[in-house]
Amino acid sequence: MIRVGLAGIGFMGWIHYLGYQRTGGVELVAVSEPNEKRLHGDWRDIKGNFGPPGELVDLSQVAKYADYRDMLADPNVDVVDCCLPPALHAQAAVAASQAGKHVFCEKPMALTTSDCREMVQAAATAGKQLFIGHVLPFFPEYAHAIQLIRSGQYGKLLGGTFKRVISDPAWMTDFWDPNRCGGPLIDLHVHDAHLIRLLFGMPTALASAGRLRGEVVEYCNTTFHFADPSLVVSAVSGVINQQGRAFTHGFEIHLEKATMHYEFAGFSDKAELMPLKILTNDGQILRPQIGGGDPSEAFGDEIAEVVKCVEANQPSPTLSGDLARDAIILCHKQTESVKAGGLVKI
Repeated sequence: MIRVGLAGIGFMGWIHYLGYQRTGGVELVAVSEPNEKRLHGDWRDIKGNFGPPGELVDLSQVAKYADYRDMLADPNVDVVDCCLPPALHAQAAVAASQAGKHVFCEKPMALTTSDCREMVQAAATAGKQLFIGHVLPFFPEYAHAIQLIRSGQYGKLLGGTFKRVISDPAWMTDFWDPNRCGGPLIDLHVHDAHLIRLLFGMPTALASAGRLRGEVVEYCNTTFHFADPSLVVSAVSGVINQQGRAFTHGFEIHLEKATMHYEFAGFSDKAELMPLKILTNDGQILRPQIGGGDPSEAFGDEIAEVVKCVEANQPSPTLSGDLARDAIILCHKQTESVKAGGLVKI
């Protein structure tokens, strides 16, 4: 049984908590949170853009710490799950590694590439694992696409385009602060940056055209360049200033013998879904039955990956610190490209 200490009880802490309730082989044994009400189980004021609202939670059998640093000394904790604000990820993850704990840190990994490198190094020095919570590959549509690509069933991967756009998240007070949350690229597009890195390897250069809001990119289109010039990969991400469509994401991925397409959009009047489709060379349109529907279910699958890798003492091919660090590098390079107005080498 893998024993987890959860650092930070906010929206993502609540979603992770739900994941622990539905995942075998793992037990939540400790929590840390400076908010006294939440520390003792009143999570009813927690809400986010998916999943159920917070509830009263029974923490009577769980060790409680007002400061996560005190929780690091708890010998019953094997893994520290860091759901603190992004600006605190690096210091908490490094401290947890140095305390001899495995670390499962919610995305974004950190706000700077230097912090990301420090996190990777601290885990390596301690001989512990570092997992970064990039949950997108565990969403059914994305998981199925990755499985098909890796199977080779439809031939070589040729490229793709990826989309992730939201309405201005006015409920997130620190969203536009580059020193606290990071803005649309670091907090939002980092999902697709990670996926692009996972599928295609690390780009050699990129070119982004976009709009700035202060020091951060508000919205941009990016073309990624690779050592293999035949790969054609692009992404669009950012914030629109109208509140009618809170969220949309999707992809079109090109293979030699098929094209995969998927898109979901949450409008204020209703959600609209274009389910995953596979267009094949012989003219078929395949509509795989992949299940799912509750986004929070993917977090249970993500936690199961952490449990499996800790038990086997094997790194995760999906949640590694190296991949997450590279995704942050790509986000910063896109900001650099928008500001410079041209191609940026990586």
